[in-house]
Amino acid sequence: MAHIALVGPPEARRPRLGRPVSSRSDVTSVGGVVLLLPDGEPVSARRASARAHAAMLPLGRGLVRAGRSDGLAAHVVRYRARGWNGADADLVTDASWAVEEAVRRYGDVPVCLLGHGMGARAALRAAGHPAVAAVLALAPWLPEDDVAAEPEPVRQLVGRRVLLVHGTNDARTDPELSFRFAERAKKANRDTCRFEVHSDGHALRQYAAEVRALAGNFVLGALFSRPVARPLTDAMAAPPPLGLRMPLAAGFGAARSGSRRR
Repeated sequence: MAHIALVGPPEARRPRLGRPVSSRSDVTSVGGVVLLLPDGEPVSARRASARAHAAMLPLGRGLVRAGRSDGLAAHVVRYRARGWNGADADLVTDASWAVEEAVRRYGDVPVCLLGHGMGARAALRAAGHPAVAAVLALAPWLPEDDVAAEPEPVRQLVGRRVLLVHGTNDARTDPELSFRFAERAKKANRDTCRFEVHSDGHALRQYAAEVRALAGNFVLGALFSRPVARPLTDAMAAPPPLGLRMPLAAGFGAARSGSRRR
């Protein structure tokens, strides 16, 4: 395709971490890292989407702000290209590289992979690296309805804390497929849970404040052993399907932060 030739093949590019996400002041002593993996497209050799990259920044800034006292650093990974690209699974390769790069930069600190859409699938796939302590998958793209394909692997999640979050009205990625994946993941790794965001879509905009609060609670608890909210504790402890269909209540996190979503 002509547009592919113009931008150059993905194999000629390199993934990048870029500058750390910062709220107001940079983290000076890093105690943990969040790698944010943006959404992508099923097949594409085009350069990574600037819009998808920008969509991850508010979440990253909020996490850095909440985790400043623990030295939390965050990076939004820039892929070589925006496509998953079938068996090549290019986003997984880039996510794995990002973990290695984080270890090279920051040393022996715990890493959380936090992805959205196809980035969430990449986060789940790349979780086997020893540095990865947690995975947060937002509206994950998990096309398990393709009976010709091998089931998504779950063994790499053993020993990690895993949270999936999905809007019940997601028209782009099927929430039932993430539930089926979570069922299999829970059998391999008991520290797995899943929250459903009632009536929300793929971008999780309707309850963005609650999703950010849940993400912060999970990430800081997983990386720094901070106390977590009762719903998250209950979801981890509950047997399927209860802990995999936990509703994200309106106002989650408001009691802790003193603010509510408008």
